[in-house]
Amino acid sequence: MAALDVHPVRMGISPGRRLTQLIAGLLLYGVSMAMQIEATLGLAPWDVLHEALNKLTGLSYGTVVAIASAAVLLCWLPLRQRPGIGTVANVVVISVSVDIALAVLPTPSALAVRIALLVGGVVLNGLATAAYIGVRLGPGPRDGLMTGISARTGWSTRWVRTGIEVAVLAAGWLLGGTAGLGTALYALAIGPLAQAFLPHVTWQPRAGTGIGH
Repeated sequence: MAALDVHPVRMGISPGRRLTQLIAGLLLYGVSMAMQIEATLGLAPWDVLHEALNKLTGLSYGTVVAIASAAVLLCWLPLRQRPGIGTVANVVVISVSVDIALAVLPTPSALAVRIALLVGGVVLNGLATAAYIGVRLGPGPRDGLMTGISARTGWSTRWVRTGIEVAVLAAGWLLGGTAGLGTALYALAIGPLAQAFLPHVTWQPRAGTGIGH
């Protein structure tokens, strides 16, 4: 199967449909992060790192996410990735939405509810990731790193994503972040989930539009 084309396309093409999907995907991503955090069964690898930095700095999760995003953007330079409006929106919308969701969502005590919250958060995160990559308005910092490495090496998106998650998990754990069953579930499932959802939510131009990259 040929790889999906997720190269950025200028915002002037189908802006209403694409911007709506972008913002919805980013909001869902922030909510999915909060769901996994509130499940207290182990954080996603990036959130293990975010939690460690949160403990070290005293900053909110959202603020830590924004700072980490800026740092990841520096890694784009050797990959020749170019940010788009989706990249900027990713940093802003996710950082704000995760803090709001954490303030609203309760922390359940029943194990069955916590498991459901965790699994739902992981699946929602995979859908949200595919949704905002698929609008082709520029990937988020972390997913630009994923797609950039995949494009430069020819490696599968799912394995590149999994490799990044494992490396980030190790760094976060060494800095004092919390890992658990949910961490393993996320690290193993997010790559295949994002790749499975991507064909269903990727925007493609109509034939004859002559869109270039």
